[in-house]
Amino acid sequence: MTTDTDLHTLTGAYALHALSDEERALFERHLNACPSCANEITEFTATAAKLAAAVAVTPSPAMKRRVQQRVTTVRQVAPHVPRTPSAARMRRRLPPLVLAACLAAAAALGGVAVWEHDRAEDAVAQEQQARRQADELATVLGASDAVSRRVPLRGGASATLVVSRAHDKAVLVAADMAAPPEGKVYQLWYDQDGRMRPAGLMDSDRTRQTVTLSGSARSASAMGITVEPAGGSPRPTSAPLAVVDLPA
Repeated sequence: MTTDTDLHTLTGAYALHALSDEERALFERHLNACPSCANEITEFTATAAKLAAAVAVTPSPAMKRRVQQRVTTVRQVAPHVPRTPSAARMRRRLPPLVLAACLAAAAALGGVAVWEHDRAEDAVAQEQQARRQADELATVLGASDAVSRRVPLRGGASATLVVSRAHDKAVLVAADMAAPPEGKVYQLWYDQDGRMRPAGLMDSDRTRQTVTLSGSARSASAMGITVEPAGGSPRPTSAPLAVVDLPA
């Protein structure tokens, strides 16, 4: 890909993260000077989010009940230990130790059942949260009034902010984000009348991500990104990596 015409055809592949490192770097240099490609990427990303949400399947309540019932009734197979004469003699000599071992094993199995139950609960909650997030992303990215603004970040990273005033939401699409320092996290903020309001945290393990900012976007004038201690801060503790004005 060496011409601008060729580069224009890469918007779909870029939105789906299907380019090689070399192609992505070349295309992002082109993207800085091509608003039409930036708009196409926003549209492709919205379409991809809608397609993913359309095929998502929510587990039925009956499946959840079956999982919870099974983890309390299905016994785990104990490891097979060959019996030897010495083991038999030891068992006859030390019955209190055998009893203690049985009680410990019973307690451990009970703990496994509780753990399995909790894991099933967590899986359902995570699936519901993921579906809500996908719905929010599709709503904002596909909104008729959606407006995007792109800003370069340090180290070749970039961020595109998509805002829908009609839905009172904003979405940040970040690419090639370097991992934050150990014990730190990227935090998002809304600037409301000069006061920074927390708007969510980014995933420190992902270099590319799409995040729906929490809270109302209607009363905010800008969005900022800072580096904060793990878990986030009630107010910024560092200079912003970027500040993006929200469209009026």
